[in-house]
Amino acid sequence: MVDLNTAIAAASTERRKRTEGEEKEKKIRRSGADLGLEAFDPAKYAEKEKADAVSMWLVLTFSVIVSLLMRYVLMPNTAADKTDILYLLPLTAMILIPQVHRAILPQKYLEHFTKGTWVKSGFLHTFTFLAMSFLLVNPPFGDIVAPQLSGEWTIATDDGNELLFDDGTSKDSITWTVDSEGKLKGQVWLLFGLADNVNSDGAEVIVTLTNNEGSKNISANSTFWVDNEQRLLNATTTTNSTLPNLFPHDDKDQRFAIQLGENLPEGKHTITVQITEQKDTRMYPWSNEKTYEWDLIVVKEVVQG
Repeated sequence: MVDLNTAIAAASTERRKRTEGEEKEKKIRRSGADLGLEAFDPAKYAEKEKADAVSMWLVLTFSVIVSLLMRYVLMPNTAADKTDILYLLPLTAMILIPQVHRAILPQKYLEHFTKGTWVKSGFLHTFTFLAMSFLLVNPPFGDIVAPQLSGEWTIATDDGNELLFDDGTSKDSITWTVDSEGKLKGQVWLLFGLADNVNSDGAEVIVTLTNNEGSKNISANSTFWVDNEQRLLNATTTTNSTLPNLFPHDDKDQRFAIQLGENLPEGKHTITVQITEQKDTRMYPWSNEKTYEWDLIVVKEVVQG
């Protein structure tokens, strides 16, 4: 049996222990030395921020130099069919970033760098290189694509009075039905336009006609569009449809007119258009090439008996 004094003493002791436990718990919850945290040092924080800023500019400079070397050294000496190295090698160069820091920066900055610094530097290098690469291979600094067909291509005949166009609905071949004589009468013209990122007139364009008579290269006629300006406005098509859209960019497209021959016989006439921009380190890191192959099929009209 416990007397009253003993019970009061026990309760007092229990209350004192509980109060001390709560005070200790409050200390543990507070930040500071009890948690092993260092006191905030403004001077040290300022040095770390300065080190991060210096690191950022160093990585940006490194990435720009790598991008310029890729564009003006590596790219001109790499074949167009082996372009993987153009981004694999520069991106792999990120492993040099820690060594570049250690070689250039003083020790007072290096002591603030951690693994997180190298991860951030790797991402910064990657995106800077990608942005610089896009800038350097497109106008006005570069062009890696040959001029391309700006709109449609078509065939037109000139009988001395009017120009008659095919309807231009085919992408790779045009079939023209002629009368029983089996010839596409009049002068036969190939008409098309080229568009380029810079200017298509800097490209070499070779047109080759292949048929039963063999193959021959044909030069473009430079005065066709001026000489026939009014006649082109009055021209018609074989199906009385609208004229094919040869120059969707108007004066920005380079116009070509090639006379394939006169009174072409029935059969298959293959037209090859080879476009080449010669290598030029300043603008064209390699030779840009594009080839089109079209067919003009002349068939004799079938007369029902």
